[in-house]
Amino acid sequence: MGAAMEFMNPLTFASDAALLAFAGLTCWALAGVCLVMDKLREKHRSLDRLERVGFVPWTGLFLGLAIIGGGCLAMSLPVVLGNL
Repeated sequence: MGAAMEFMNPLTFASDAALLAFAGLTCWALAGVCLVMDKLREKHRSLDRLERVGFVPWTGLFLGLAIIGGGCLAMSLPVVLGNL
């Protein structure tokens, strides 16, 4: 439990810009997962499998998360760079 508290301490007392940068990096990490999943879907593409229920629009998710993450990082960049 001590290690978890040490990890959460900087996040608890972080500025709004640092939290926004963390959210942007999280969105970009999720966008990377979506990109990998889209490549796997393209690799094993079968029309029968695409017609079944459960199809996930990985490309749209990737694009949305990448744009949101980039916007968050761009808004937090001046404050985060100023603190370095």
